[in-house]
Amino acid sequence: MSFTPNIQAFCCHYTSQQTCAEGAEGLKEDGFPENVTINRLACTGKLQVSTLLKAFEDGADGVYVVGCPEDQCHNLMGSQRAAKRVGAVKKALAELAVESERVEMFHLARGFHPEFVDAAREMDKRIRGLGPSPFNGDSK
Repeated sequence: MSFTPNIQAFCCHYTSQQTCAEGAEGLKEDGFPENVTINRLACTGKLQVSTLLKAFEDGADGVYVVGCPEDQCHNLMGSQRAAKRVGAVKKALAELAVESERVEMFHLARGFHPEFVDAAREMDKRIRGLGPSPFNGDSK
């Protein structure tokens, strides 16, 4: 069964700024999967566990967060807070007998880096391997 996963990326403004300046066409040329939706945030430290869980409730098959390097966060400890919240969602998914690999945290430097595209491609490959989210009622 082939399916195109719905992947939601929550990205720090600083880690995605240069990448998003390229626009959709530039990202596509760089190999960024079209099925990944970028949700830009002022800081990933503001991201709540409920927001990550709601993404799954709203149909996401996978969710990931891109924040600053742990020791270089523009807002001091924002990416560390985000990482703890991603960890809480991983634990919640595991308790629900859902693959915790459906959610991930990436710490990337500011500006455009191939790693930003690599993170999206890694999540796309991972979620395609896992299949549709069990929270999704339809079989896509």
